[in-house]
Amino acid sequence: MVGKGDPPAPREAEDEEEDAGGVVKLISAEGFEFVVDKKAAMVSNTLRNMLTSPGGFSETRHGEVRFPEIPTHILEKICQYFYWSLHYSRGQETTEFPIEPEITLDLMMAANYLDT
Repeated sequence: MVGKGDPPAPREAEDEEEDAGGVVKLISAEGFEFVVDKKAAMVSNTLRNMLTSPGGFSETRHGEVRFPEIPTHILEKICQYFYWSLHYSRGQETTEFPIEPEITLDLMMAANYLDT
């Protein structure tokens, strides 16, 4: 129990997993909406910070993030990577994530921004 003046109880791993439940909407430059599991979106450190920060980001309140600089085909590939990363981060055998050569530069810039 927390009384006045007592520090808040430390967060436990269960709380963090519970916070990762639900979905988040990622919106591309063209306005296309990708609805992904919040757990998958948390692969990105940038999204993790936006969605879990106590600072009152609108992304935290509404569960949606707009990317005015990321085109739909790149955001789609990023969403695919989130799920690929979740699947293969569990120590299972890995396969190479397929990237088409013509989108490599745009994908690298978006991945850098998203810290994935």
